Amino acid sequence: MLDSSAMNKNGMVTTILTRIRTEPFKTFYDLVGKELGRGKFAVVKKCVEKATGNVYAAKFLRKRRKGQDCRADILNEIAMLEAAKSNPYVVELHEVYETSSEIILVLECAAGGEIFNQCVADNDEAFTEADVIRLARQILEGISFLHRNNVVHLDLKPQNILLTSAQPLGDIRIVDFGLSRRMDEKSEVREILGTPEYVAPEVLSYEPISTATDMWSIGVLTYVMLTGESPFLGQDKQETYLNISQVNVDYSEDTFQGISSLAVEFIQSLLHVDPRNRSTADDCLNHPWLNTNPHTLNPTTTPPRWTSRKPANQSLSLRVPIHLPSFSTSRRIPHTPEKET
Repeated sequence: MLDSSAMNKNGMVTTILTRIRTEPFKTFYDLVGKELGRGKFAVVKKCVEKATGNVYAAKFLRKRRKGQDCRADILNEIAMLEAAKSNPYVVELHEVYETSSEIILVLECAAGGEIFNQCVADNDEAFTEADVIRLARQILEGISFLHRNNVVHLDLKPQNILLTSAQPLGDIRIVDFGLSRRMDEKSEVREILGTPEYVAPEVLSYEPISTATDMWSIGVLTYVMLTGESPFLGQDKQETYLNISQVNVDYSEDTFQGISSLAVEFIQSLLHVDPRNRSTADDCLNHPWLNTNPHTLNPTTTPPRWTSRKPANQSLSLRVPIHLPSFSTSRRIPHTPEKET
């Protein structure tokens, strides 16, 4: 468990147990193939450990961002990974290296890629409901472990859930703890951060963050996995925020064609404006939907994949107050946001 004495006022932890190595990274690892991913301040590459031949994912994180020293943010990410080390559904941290400009996290390589790819796939490649039940259960087991250890992820989305293999469908690994925070009973954490489509209402209104903040994101994530649609995505960020604040969600039979009513009830138990009314991770694990016998479901039925509200493959950090408009707008217009890099 994380040491609360090492936590600062906004839930960041900068005391770590992992030894940071300063030897040249390429002395011990070979970089192979194409990049696995890239963001504003990080790039992920596949690497092979020379001594063992084991394959890992090396995450190269810039220490200076927009002219500021962000080494503490990276140490916080390492601390969160350490807190989850014994859970099989959280990506495992192998080693850490540091150069003058970067910190390199050597992580377990989840070869199946992001579940985002299946979320936006055509029907024949999309998840079945039985698939989603199995994967959602694994996600919740990982999140339940984090919450018991007072860690909130704060950026749960399809791009941050990886698969050990895509075909056959493997197990999940929760990744990217760059926004994660530690909670305790003595202090409140208020942050404007996350990815627009998945953030909870309390984030937008700058109210205290809690474990329930993750549970909202799991509700959105489950909706996307089942339908291939993003429930709150608007024509722009302001419309998206308005949809979130008003919980404008389409639960129509057209959207959930071929999906059980228990699945809809599961999502509804999470998408409440008041965090106190949301199911906890343990509540979810006991929900009838996650305990459904897969043989009672149609193993090939997937809902039609509409194009109007495809989830955006983007990662945006929100760090300014949000001002919501007082009017309502339609969200059934094709919208293809650009990926931010």
